[in-house]
Amino acid sequence: MTALPTAPGPGPAPAAAYRSLRRLHRPALLVWAAFVLLVTGWLLWLHLSEVPAERACRGFFQYSPMASGSLPGCDYSAFTDANNVINFLGEALGYSCVAVAAWAGGALIGRELESGTARLAWTQSVSPARWLAGKLVAAALPLAAGGGLLALVFGRVWSSDQEQLVSNWTYDRVFIPRGPLLPALLLLGLAVGALAGIALRRTLPALGAAAAVTLVTRLYLREAWLPLHGPLHGFWAVHLSATAMVLALTAAATAGAFFLLRRRAG
Repeated sequence: MTALPTAPGPGPAPAAAYRSLRRLHRPALLVWAAFVLLVTGWLLWLHLSEVPAERACRGFFQYSPMASGSLPGCDYSAFTDANNVINFLGEALGYSCVAVAAWAGGALIGRELESGTARLAWTQSVSPARWLAGKLVAAALPLAAGGGLLALVFGRVWSSDQEQLVSNWTYDRVFIPRGPLLPALLLLGLAVGALAGIALRRTLPALGAAAAVTLVTRLYLREAWLPLHGPLHGFWAVHLSATAMVLALTAAATAGAFFLLRRRAG
């Protein structure tokens, strides 16, 4: 009996596609994991070691103003001062979305379009929309998880040690990394990078354009959510409103990336 021809399979399963993406971008994933662990460890060191030491030093000199010399570990250092460290980490986290956009525009999308590997995948078993969705989901999951962890730790440390830190919650270096606005900005950088990569289809131009657009957007957003401090009161009311604003921009950039890809790949 002659065997009936079988229809071609639906293509690789999503799980297999995600594993392939993880292998391809493993160095970027390792760098991101190292960054998350480094900042988390630094924040915990600040909370468990440096802030208690500074609190003890302050209490010693407050109640013993005539004491000569100083307690061990009370010497000031700009590199270990709790307020300097929290400000530095807050600024780094607030602008980390620019680095994500540069990576997404250059390595995640632009390089594959420039080299032709993306089109090769489209002609085999993966549609352009599925190709882009797989890449965005595989990148968004670790970004959102890492950003959420950083926001949780940063918010807990800043709230617990607020009396030792002079930064006000309205400053970007505290306002952004203290809640879900941080992972929302990371996802915005990913979406802008994908849009730039599809629009330019070359690694370096997409990398530069994505970083520049995300930086300008990040600076403009500061002016956009400042008026929220008037009608809204308290950190969380303003923070969640700003987060919704960023997520709306992320959705728009993602939709634009899929629309442009559909036109370019058609």
